[in-house]
Amino acid sequence: MTKSRRTKAVWAFLVLIGAAGHVLGLQGDTPGAEKTMVFRIPIQGTIDLGLAPFVSRVVKEASEAEGAVVLLDIDTFGGRVDAAVLIRDAVIEAPVRTVAFIDPRAISAGALISLACEEIVIAPGGSIGAATPITGGATEKPEAEDEKFMSYMRTEMRTTAERRGRRGDVAEAMVDREIEIEGVVENGKVLTLTTEEALNLKIADHEAETLEDALEVLGLSGATIEERDLNWAEIVARAVSEPTVSSLLMSIGFLGILIELYQPGWGLPGVVGLLSLGTFFFGHHVAQLAGWEELLLFGLGAALMLLEVFVIPGFGIAGVSGAILMAAGVLMSLLALDLRVSWDLGLVNRALVTLSTSIIITAVAGIFMVRLFPAMGAARRMVLSQSLGTEEGFSAHDVSEKESFPVGTIGEAITDLRPSGKIRVERMRLDAVSEGGYIAAGAGVKIIAWHSGNAVVREQA
Repeated sequence: MTKSRRTKAVWAFLVLIGAAGHVLGLQGDTPGAEKTMVFRIPIQGTIDLGLAPFVSRVVKEASEAEGAVVLLDIDTFGGRVDAAVLIRDAVIEAPVRTVAFIDPRAISAGALISLACEEIVIAPGGSIGAATPITGGATEKPEAEDEKFMSYMRTEMRTTAERRGRRGDVAEAMVDREIEIEGVVENGKVLTLTTEEALNLKIADHEAETLEDALEVLGLSGATIEERDLNWAEIVARAVSEPTVSSLLMSIGFLGILIELYQPGWGLPGVVGLLSLGTFFFGHHVAQLAGWEELLLFGLGAALMLLEVFVIPGFGIAGVSGAILMAAGVLMSLLALDLRVSWDLGLVNRALVTLSTSIIITAVAGIFMVRLFPAMGAARRMVLSQSLGTEEGFSAHDVSEKESFPVGTIGEAITDLRPSGKIRVERMRLDAVSEGGYIAAGAGVKIIAWHSGNAVVREQA
């Protein structure tokens, strides 16, 4: 082999080694944690219905990113069960890896959400459990209605835990104080696990002090953290779905429309009323409470009420039907879960209390408005503030008729008097009533008295 050919072979060999090293380098970078995106969702404070659409939105966003992980950063004493169930469903059905980092506690509804995740990392000194429903009050033994609630929660906790390969009996003991597990919890106590207990019972998978430590034990130490927070619509939904705010918005909305029906035209009260109801339905729609069915029911009810007021006055079938449909639309907008489940859990009763409170507030404010409305400046042009009595000369007829045609005046009936009709006296047409019987048109008559502006006449022989 010549020197030139040996040189070319060496260069070719070096090029091949460089190319192989470049390829191996690329392959080494591809599966690394550096390329993984971790979507962090804070589950902190009270769990309410506005939190559910936020979690669903972020889970959907993470599902569109290749190899993404959803991490729920949990620190909560719990909240609404229906909200927790919606979040649980979104998490457990997520097509991406889901992780819960409990720092330091996941109590009540927070425990259900944590169990829905594939992996649970808990901080030292943390706790998870105590998911007993307390809607019936803090009694030692739940009431009958609470038994249904407890049965539902017990099933949710057990099935969620078992779906993730965790002990269902331990999850149930977090709900029902009657469940006893030897060496874990005795009868009469609701189970709450410490960090060490949760790890020993395989409820939690890892222990980590900080979020960075949690990512490290999960094999995500080089991952990119994508922080996610509530958007403005979800913030509105969290506020509007609160029962007191919901009741207030409904009351303002109903009262504003009531004022517009009470006075002609359309003004500020109607605008405020529509804005209040619009805010109510917008917030509940974002919170996955009010769908198009609820909006359609309310809109149809409002249309029937307007039909009753402006087209067929009187409070009849259209008005009653409209009021029922509007109430049904609002009531359904206050329920997050299936109607049957909501009934069993007593959530329908809560919604009825909220709706009834709003109706009572509107009724009281409406009575107050009706009593004081004539004194308001806007209504003075529409309401008569003074009255005229008979002593002040009030009459529907011209007073000069009585003075011009005194008793004894002769005239002619120009219509039949049965007993009332018309007579002509000196080319003047007057309202008249016969003294007794029928008087035919063309007969001569004589005025014998005046009564309520009418001439009382007798037929001339």
